[in-house]
Amino acid sequence: MTKTELKDFLDEKVLQFETPDFIPHDPISIPHMFSDPKDVEIAGFLAATIAWGKRKMILRNAHSLMERMDHEPYDFIMNFEDSDAVAFDGFVHRTFQPEDVFYFMKALQRLIRKHGSIESIISSHWISSGRPNNLKDTLSHFHTQFFDQPHAPRSRKHVANPAKGSAAKRLNMYLRWMVRSSEKGVDLGIWKEIPSSVLSIPLDVHTSGVGRQFGLLTRKQNDWMAVAEYDEKLRDMDPIDPVKYDFALFSLGAVEGF
Repeated sequence: MTKTELKDFLDEKVLQFETPDFIPHDPISIPHMFSDPKDVEIAGFLAATIAWGKRKMILRNAHSLMERMDHEPYDFIMNFEDSDAVAFDGFVHRTFQPEDVFYFMKALQRLIRKHGSIESIISSHWISSGRPNNLKDTLSHFHTQFFDQPHAPRSRKHVANPAKGSAAKRLNMYLRWMVRSSEKGVDLGIWKEIPSSVLSIPLDVHTSGVGRQFGLLTRKQNDWMAVAEYDEKLRDMDPIDPVKYDFALFSLGAVEGF
């Protein structure tokens, strides 16, 4: 398949899979439950945080988190007190446990009180850094800010740090949700300061496997260096909206068994 043929093929697959039919079986369905952007960005962040494992389990546990927060994630976090931790008794998603949820509530409360929103934390660092063509350093800065209070070391793994080599799949997926246009009715597009052109591919077993089959990825490890290599190829195909191809690449692997 030539470069042009591959682009045409993937463009067709984007049209096929980037439709509202994608939503119900994907973690993006969680932020879609809300209309207030304040709720959307928090629900999305928490859903993305636990987005590893089987999708049915992810959705079940993400719904459980929202229920425990009375389906008002912004108000719950902004009014959170230590005594409210009882709401998460018994909650477990793989290694994400009540101790981790408690820290996430406190960290989000602290950061949002200070900066106003998750968007503000991310976009202000990216802008002050000179608007680079990727968000690697910004995500590492976010990790540092998130864990700048006493915490259990085990909690750190739940927010990726590209500076340590992580592919940051869940954070990149979250950024896609928040930044990309909502025109197709799937991504939410509530963040306006960051352009889709600087987003990175959410690299997982499906996108990496399909990418290697198509010659879009040669690196064997699924790390940030692989993300950078993949991004370069996708931006060559569409410099304005490269991560639209996540819909094609993920679905080819997860749905069509490529």
